[in-house]
Amino acid sequence: MIRVLDAPTSALEYSRLAPAELVERIEARKRELNAVILGHNYQRVEIQAVSDFLGDSLGLSQEAAKTDADVIVFCGVHFMAETAKVLSPEKTVLMPDARAGCPMADFVTADSLRLLKANFPGAPVISYVNSTAEVKAESDICCTSSNAVEVAASFPVDQTLLFVPDRNLARYTAEKTGRPFLTTSELMDPSAIAPGTIVAWDGYCYVHDDLVLDELAAARSRYPNAKVVIHPEARRELLEQADYVTSTSAMVQIAGKHDELIIGTERGLIDRLRAEFPEKTLIPLSGAAICGNMKLNTLAKLAWSLDTMKHEVVLDEGIRLRAERALRRMLEIAGGWRAPTAEEEAIETDGLRATDCGCA
Repeated sequence: MIRVLDAPTSALEYSRLAPAELVERIEARKRELNAVILGHNYQRVEIQAVSDFLGDSLGLSQEAAKTDADVIVFCGVHFMAETAKVLSPEKTVLMPDARAGCPMADFVTADSLRLLKANFPGAPVISYVNSTAEVKAESDICCTSSNAVEVAASFPVDQTLLFVPDRNLARYTAEKTGRPFLTTSELMDPSAIAPGTIVAWDGYCYVHDDLVLDELAAARSRYPNAKVVIHPEARRELLEQADYVTSTSAMVQIAGKHDELIIGTERGLIDRLRAEFPEKTLIPLSGAAICGNMKLNTLAKLAWSLDTMKHEVVLDEGIRLRAERALRRMLEIAGGWRAPTAEEEAIETDGLRATDCGCA
């Protein structure tokens, strides 16, 4: 039996252990802690292999919330672990590497969002789930890549909407809902914009934004019969060439229905799909589509995290409650969450007042 007292003293020392020993430690410690391991679709293959659930960030957090686990270890990036904590405040949430952040989420802060809101009094804020808990707390509603269009369509067509932080998903949403669109970098006079405009923060995912038409053309020339599926975080000109524009979770479903696919997203998903469908031809649109932040998580760091209970995600309760409210509003529209009772609403409101933060 492996004991925590026998564990190496640093994550670096864990990296010297054989993979089989690391997996043994992970499984033993997981049982001891009553822990559940969440692996995002973009994780390394070895992380995916030891994960209890694989999927996108919100779906993983929802799955973990349904379990009786006491500890959640989120192998992803920081905003994802925050979302797990938002939905499971009673559980301990750990990250194997605290440096695993998201450059797109970092484009917008709560302070900068408050400044934007001041220029558009009363305009609802839609925050992509790829955002920090503090940004979600400043938002009216969240969205995912699969329900952004549905969320935007829930507002009156003449109502200006603020969308953070991804300009590409915002543009796609505007086109699908027939709304005018501009980014914050193009914004000159807030009072002069057309009614119903989606004003998008000028952020992006570097992995998806770097995908280019030349790569797609090369892939199509090699696989002329393959369908093309691309994530909506990619640029407009690529999305216009796709057979499917959808989230990573939907890509898994599409892969089950087609023998040949060219897939425009981070390479980790292709690794997962090739393991699930070894008989199919699954081609990455770009071999360079790799998120270095996602790849910071390793088996050694996961084993170390479980043994040492690091790094724990802690949220201010006022921020957590307000972020949860934005997530709940999305799920009431897109499904997956029941409306709160009057008693639950009162408890949440009291909790917001108790923070005395002045921003509830």
